[in-house]
Amino acid sequence: MSKLEIKEISDKSLWEKFLLSRNPGTFLQSWNWGETNRLLGFKISRLGFYKGKVLVGITQLIHQPAKRGHHFLIPGGPVIDYGNKNLLKFVTESIGEYVRKEKVWFVRIRPDQPDSEELRTLLINQGFIFAPMHLHGEHTLIIDITKPEEEILKNMRKTTRYLIRKSLNEGFKMRVSKNPEDTDILFDLQKATAKRHRFVGFTKKLFEAQLETFGKDGQSELFICEKEGIPIVAAIIIFYGEKAFYHHSGSSETARSTNASYFTQWQIIKRARELGKKYYDFWGIAPTENPRHRFAGVTTFKKGFGGVRVNWIHAHDLPITPLYWTTHAFETGRRIFRRL
Repeated sequence: MSKLEIKEISDKSLWEKFLLSRNPGTFLQSWNWGETNRLLGFKISRLGFYKGKVLVGITQLIHQPAKRGHHFLIPGGPVIDYGNKNLLKFVTESIGEYVRKEKVWFVRIRPDQPDSEELRTLLINQGFIFAPMHLHGEHTLIIDITKPEEEILKNMRKTTRYLIRKSLNEGFKMRVSKNPEDTDILFDLQKATAKRHRFVGFTKKLFEAQLETFGKDGQSELFICEKEGIPIVAAIIIFYGEKAFYHHSGSSETARSTNASYFTQWQIIKRARELGKKYYDFWGIAPTENPRHRFAGVTTFKKGFGGVRVNWIHAHDLPITPLYWTTHAFETGRRIFRRL
């Protein structure tokens, strides 16, 4: 019987070939997501798990030197067969040994797997605990866009379908850019959105990094909806595997009194179909129907486009030192305060 081994991977083609063969539900373990975070100043580690000469799993770790406790994130991973308990045990122990050398407090994973009691139990049995915070779009809506356009529209809420058709005659123009400099537009629109909804937005550097890294491989585009030459809605879309992901967006105060957001979504869907994508992933929605949840409004908007709700397994933490519980207490309080 072949022995399990761990090796660092520096070959992008090897990494991507393995990941895409697993039909990933997200881009969060992609090589380019790692490079995006590297451009932001974070240390990236890419580990491969081998059985003999055969690659049977990968995991990309992103170092987070946070004040609340240094840790590693593994969003969308590890990418392994979770039904193989021996492999899961080896991967968990290997990750633990690897990160101890980096003197972090814990590791947070969010496997690219549907939520289930069975998987939660498997993780808990390996020493993981239910994380106090979510990690990257744990709840989403996914639309099958392989169907004819009229059928896609038919599966939407009646009001949404009407507003999309109405928007086509309201003078909106869509500009699609791959130029990182155009992220100024998205950044300004996101600031307006953040002010309205009282949240902390993402940095312009993150937007630039995504267009630079994913853009080189034709995997990202910036959609800018304009009226009379003035940008009113913008969004970065990631194209990875079979999916298009609605990753970051922003809109002006003016957009609220127009149908620009409906126009934008429809143009994105049509572009994804042109590129041969099978699914459109709305990325993040509220975990429940609670009308007081901070994502309740945007969830109602997204649900109007139809699609199927997908609940990925919630983030789990692997404590490395007792200091982890300081982070756990802090994040629990923050989650309650932010109504997450």
